[in-house]
Amino acid sequence: MEPRLPRRRGLIPLLFLAALFAYAAWPWLPFSRATTAPPTIVFYGFSIVADVMNDAIFPAFRKRLAAEGNGDVEFISSFAGSGTITNQVIMGAPAQLVLLSLESDADRLVEAGVVAPGSWRTLPESGVVNLTPFVILVRPGNPRGIRDFEDLTRPGIRVVHPDPLTSGGANWAIVAEYGAGARGRPDRPDAGEALLSGIWKNVVAQASSARAARTQFENGFGDALITYEQDAVWDRSHGRLQADVVWPRRTILSENTLVVVDRNIRPRDRPLIDRFVRFLWSEEAQRLFVRYGFRSSREEWNAGNSSFGRIEDPFRIADFGGWRRAKQEIVEGIWKRRVLNLEATK
Repeated sequence: MEPRLPRRRGLIPLLFLAALFAYAAWPWLPFSRATTAPPTIVFYGFSIVADVMNDAIFPAFRKRLAAEGNGDVEFISSFAGSGTITNQVIMGAPAQLVLLSLESDADRLVEAGVVAPGSWRTLPESGVVNLTPFVILVRPGNPRGIRDFEDLTRPGIRVVHPDPLTSGGANWAIVAEYGAGARGRPDRPDAGEALLSGIWKNVVAQASSARAARTQFENGFGDALITYEQDAVWDRSHGRLQADVVWPRRTILSENTLVVVDRNIRPRDRPLIDRFVRFLWSEEAQRLFVRYGFRSSREEWNAGNSSFGRIEDPFRIADFGGWRRAKQEIVEGIWKRRVLNLEATK
């Protein structure tokens, strides 16, 4: 009778390989994921909020959950120009929360049937998470002597500007330029258009987002860049800003709007997402935004950042009838049709 020991020995490598395979595959097995993987929140935001969300807001919320014994959450995030992320969500991106640079992009989501009309206005501050005024970046030492928007109309001044077709920041900049002229010379009905036209005659480079326009400026294009205060003061506080900041006497306070995409939220995820939404307006989160260079709607919390510049005449989009009207009359009607002499978008 032949011994069976060698056959049993042959099974040992097979059992070892099977165990190794099971160990390697365990995280991907359905029953394993169901018990170990944390829930997720899919968050899309416009370009300049990437740092504060990834490095401060997301970690602070996770820390709060853990401290209260409520487990963990995984954030899946994507950041680009406000117009770009709006297009992505319209095309089916699975974003559950979208932080937009301007409310007119939220209106586009409504027109595409993605969200209900005005749904964001039921949130705190009508959905406005934070604010940031528009300023001018110039070369170190300000060699061209630029002090205000009017100086950007001088012959030979080269202006870098984000592209209004893809960037929410660019749309804010257009209203800032128009509004500075209109409010500076209320006796002249054409003062806003005149300032806007004068600046755009000197635009030499455009980019898809405010962050991309900043990169162009840092690579040597132009004498001045119109951009968010936040992007400038945050980098200056970390020694990364290779430019000087000019605060115009009159400029707009941009309002960054949160939209909840209900169709992408499963019922079991709703409580967690609602809790994160409330957290964004908490004192803890608002002070983090201020630390990263965004202004809060609560003025008393803005004292936490001494880098904020003084603006003589700050104004809001409501002063021009809200974004729906400003988009139609200023961006489409004046900038696109009269300044650029292009057919306005219907």
